[in-house]
Amino acid sequence: MFRVGFFVPVISKLKKTTNHTNHTKKNTKKSRKNLKNQIRLDPPDPPNSRSRMPHSPQTAFLSKLHYMTELPTAQGTVLNLRHESEVLKSNPLGDPHVRDLFVYLPPGYDQSADRYPTVYCLTGFTGRGKMLLNDSAFTPNLAERMDKLIAAGTIQPMIAVMPDCFTYYGGSQYINSTATGRYEDYLTQEIVSYVDENFRTKNNRGSRAVMGKSSGGYGSLIMGLRHADVFGLVCSTSGDAYFEYCYPLDFAKASRIIKGDPKKFMKEFWSSEKQGKDSHAALNTIGMAACYSPNGTDIDMPFDLESGELRADVWHRWLEHDPVRLAEKHVDDLKSLKLLYIDAGTRDEFSLDVGARILSKKLSELGVPHTHEEFDDGHFNISYRYDRSLELISNGIGK
Repeated sequence: MFRVGFFVPVISKLKKTTNHTNHTKKNTKKSRKNLKNQIRLDPPDPPNSRSRMPHSPQTAFLSKLHYMTELPTAQGTVLNLRHESEVLKSNPLGDPHVRDLFVYLPPGYDQSADRYPTVYCLTGFTGRGKMLLNDSAFTPNLAERMDKLIAAGTIQPMIAVMPDCFTYYGGSQYINSTATGRYEDYLTQEIVSYVDENFRTKNNRGSRAVMGKSSGGYGSLIMGLRHADVFGLVCSTSGDAYFEYCYPLDFAKASRIIKGDPKKFMKEFWSSEKQGKDSHAALNTIGMAACYSPNGTDIDMPFDLESGELRADVWHRWLEHDPVRLAEKHVDDLKSLKLLYIDAGTRDEFSLDVGARILSKKLSELGVPHTHEEFDDGHFNISYRYDRSLELISNGIGK
């Protein structure tokens, strides 16, 4: 599903990390092969707690800001790597095949010889891994979140991997498509092996998890459905499911905005930062069509481009990608998972809470063990739910 996101430039600075055990600082090892541009995202300097007006509203705000941005003593390290893909070299859109790959290493990684479990974190539509490291005064980014959860003992130290599967159309849904490229292969065949070869991972499915929100939640479900031999633990927050509810409401809006010419719309969309209120509904529909109903390197829209009437044959092709329907074809894979977790907010703007409920019912009918939870919120600004996924993943992996 569509989620507007913004990203900030990554600071190209390596920060020394503190070993929480011996309280000594050491430089990150620079001998690791094939790794480039090691960085640590520095938190903003905490505001001065002293003020000439100690009881002013401004002071109260700064005090809260300091509290929200205060980080644990032991901090992990974020690496910004450049990965060259073979499977994306010939992608039909001409999108970059050399992409950023961000990897979080937990505190103490370079001071030990231990091997660590990994969690692959997938972003929503229009997102890429870098966005999980956005700076915010009141919301921790993924690296800060991992630091805090590890320091509190909520989760065990883990490596977090943040891939970039963005496309010209806004996203890939983490599946292969003749219209976008082989992003399912890119993730499962290239990125996983690259991480295992270059880092001290516990290289087995029982220690490798995948999680995400919205389209990232959908991608996580796809990994569990079709690649349970690679990922043994799956968490989906507000993932696309039961397509009848989450997509069609955008079709009429998209039809009006596209005006019979999806290619022209895409050129205009990329040419201007300012967009109309329904432009993203059109982008989302085109992006999903590129994933679910490709026609060679072109795409078939789910509605008639002139009248806007629903095209039943194309819509049926979309439904073939719905996790609710895919579940029946992959029962054994789903039953083999160590963890299958599904959650959504009860006020989700795309009705993905209902989709999650329907998917949970289907899984129960198929005898697939899983955990389904709901929370009081919508679709946006719910990154705090990552805490729940990470905790369940840590417990599911075990020591």
